Formats: sequence, C-alpha cells, structure tokens
Amino acid sequence: MKKENSGSAKAKRFISNSIVHVVLAVLALVWLFPIFWVVLTSFKTDKGPYSTQFWPSEFTLDNYVRLFTDKTVLDFPQMFKNTLFIAVCCCLISTFMVLCVSYCMSRLRFKMRKSFMNMAMILTLFPGFMSMIAIYYILKAIGLSEGSMIRVALIMVYSGGAGLGFYVAKGFFDTIPKALDEAALLDGATKWQIFTKITMPLSKPIIVYTVLTSFMSPWTDFIFAKVICRANAEYYTVSVGLWKMLEKEYITKWFTSFAAGAVCISIPISILFLVTQKFYADGMSGAVKG
Repeated sequence: MKKENSGSAKAKRFISNSIVHVVLAVLALVWLFPIFWVVLTSFKTDKGPYSTQFWPSEFTLDNYVRLFTDKTVLDFPQMFKNTLFIAVCCCLISTFMVLCVSYCMSRLRFKMRKSFMNMAMILTLFPGFMSMIAIYYILKAIGLSEGSMIRVALIMVYSGGAGLGFYVAKGFFDTIPKALDEAALLDGATKWQIFTKITMPLSKPIIVYTVLTSFMSPWTDFIFAKVICRANAEYYTVSVGLWKMLEKEYITKWFTSFAAGAVCISIPISILFLVTQKFYADGMSGAVKG
C-alpha cells in the first residue's frame, strides 16, 4: 500500500509539475513574441507599419544606418546622448540619496521617524505624473524650462523624490548586524565612517539594485520628458524621439527605424541586467528578509 501511495503521489507531482512548466512556457512565449516581432521589424525592407508579412522577405541593416545617419528630421544620436547623460547623473544622485535615507531609517532613531516612514509610504502610492503640471510651472517660474537648462530640469525631476524609495534598501540594511556599528562606535568611528567603511562594503547587492532602478527610470520615462522638452527637439530623450517617429507625418519613413531604435536602447539595459543579475537577486532577497 505504501509503495502504491508513493507511486501515485509521484505521478500526481509529475503531472502538476508538467502542467506548471507548460503554462510557464506558454507565458514566456507570449512575453517574448512582441520582442521578437520588434527585432524582425527592425531588419525589414518594407516601409511603414502596414506590412502583410511577419517574416521579412529580405533582411537589411539600412534601418539602423538611417537611424544614426539621417538627421534631417530626428537626430537619434543626440537623443541617445541626452538620455545617457541625464540617466547617469540621475543614477548617481538618486543612488546616493536612497542609500543615505535608507541607512538613516534603518540605523538612527529620532523623533517623528515612524511618522515620516508612514508618510513616505502613502506618497509613493500616488503616481508621479499627477504632479507634472505643477512641476512644469515651477520649473518655468525659476527659468529651467528653456535651452540647456532642460537637462538640469529633468535631472532635478527624476532625482528629486528619490529618497522616498528607501524601503527596499532599508530592508537590506536591517539584515546587517547592528553589533558591527556598536563595535565601530566603541573604536571611535563616526556615523559617516560606519556608513562608508563598514555598511557600504557589505551592501554591494543593494547598491547594484539601487543603481539599476535609478538608471531605468530616466532611461524609459516619457511623460515628464515630453512635458518639459515640449518642442525643443535638440533636448529630446530617446523615449520622446521614438514616440515622434510614430506620428502620422513620420511613421511611413521612420517605422522600421523606430523598431531599430527600440532594439538599440534595450541593449544597454539588457547588458546591465545580465552582468549584475546575481547582485540584483541578492539585493531583493535581502530586502525581503528585512
């Protein structure tokens, strides 16, 4: 009887595992299909979005060449430079702010600490674009909505509220034993020395996670970039530029180049994730335990 029961249990487990794997495989195909379609479209010779063929009749690199050489209407290399500069600056500022606020919330005890944490949690429930009109008029009032100051405005917008996203990093810092801090204090170390020389070297996973998330936000954002850049094409980011390619006056000529641009801007992010995925997973698991 025991052997029969164990055999039936194994059979049921095998069937349930098989069903789960089949469902996951189908979901993976559904998720990967649009990406595959965009990559194929970027190599098509057909113009416009109304091609009747899924598989290109002929593969070409002209779409990528046009994307980087044809600057008569849209200057994609300049858009890429703008986005990269803004994303790197925001990444550095946001990472520093998030880690500092997270450390303070994890290690320091001060008046109104819990009230601040509750307020921060409530504020993060509201999407940022709810404030975009007010933010634009504030930037306009202080002279940051024209010319080269547009880049400064975008950096300020993307990194201004970064400190509110401290919960994940705080959870990771909570897993680091406080006995290390106490031992360092006995040796005469300051809070800043503990933060930079003890906590940070032990926090590589959460630093990598914070860097990735801080870089992703300005790299992919469209709403604030469109509102602040408006018609200043010289300061467009890649998201605004790609959207511009789909407007009715450009879509016939630029649709396949739009697909090529989508592939190009996904490459840096994909490489970052592949290189740092181990630290990314460790950072998330540490935050969950905290």
